[in-house]
Amino acid sequence: MPYSGLWAIILGGSSGFGFATVEKLAQKGMNIAALYRETSIGEKALFGKFAEIAAENNITILPYNINALSTEGREVFLERFTSAKGVAKHQVKLLLHSIARGNLKPLAGMKDTNEELSTEDIQFTSYAMANSLLDWTRAILDAELFHHDARVIGLTSEGAHKHWDGYAAVSIAKASLESLAKYMAVEFAHFGLKTNLIQAGITATSSLKMIPGSEKLLEIGKSRNPMGRMTQPEDVAKVISLLCSDDAFWINGALIHVDGGEHCR
Repeated sequence: MPYSGLWAIILGGSSGFGFATVEKLAQKGMNIAALYRETSIGEKALFGKFAEIAAENNITILPYNINALSTEGREVFLERFTSAKGVAKHQVKLLLHSIARGNLKPLAGMKDTNEELSTEDIQFTSYAMANSLLDWTRAILDAELFHHDARVIGLTSEGAHKHWDGYAAVSIAKASLESLAKYMAVEFAHFGLKTNLIQAGITATSSLKMIPGSEKLLEIGKSRNPMGRMTQPEDVAKVISLLCSDDAFWINGALIHVDGGEHCR
């Protein structure tokens, strides 16, 4: 197994791109630390899925139902993770940032509603979906957990460059993430880290369905994609797995479109 003995830390590993990556990397022999926020009912079902994936692939999946956006959450995770059986220094091959938490409001609310984006909304969304990647990278570096040839991968979207209804805060966050990733690619390179972003095509994830007017986006995704279908989470997970390979050693600071050519139209 190409990734045997290595670990991935996946922020947002319970659904969508994060969960698809858990499944794909497990097939390659990589152990997984999955962070997420779930209710007790949702977590019970998730435990069953994780246990099945781990048994099928003879790997370890460590679940952490904690707030990955707080300093306390990071500290709790690092304490538990570093003391877990089978975890040693310099084994983390991948840090995947797949957190989808933000505010979906218009910049200017209608007269009959107070629903409009505040400065605090923008700040929270920007930290959740962009700047928290920097804090996590630094924390894992400080704990000496990163492999000598590790990958840091974030997820951006086309909405960073065009208007989608109610998407302003997330768009600002994704644009910030794209700038941050460029600087991280340069300034963390001497630690052996390769920082890249993936821009997936329109995908029917639970996060996308929360966007106002998502039905229209899904219709556009179906008709616009030259491959004749929408992007699936598994498509993105496969590319994340490829980026973890030794052959991807020289890919750093890239924004990779994983959309079947959707962005060309």
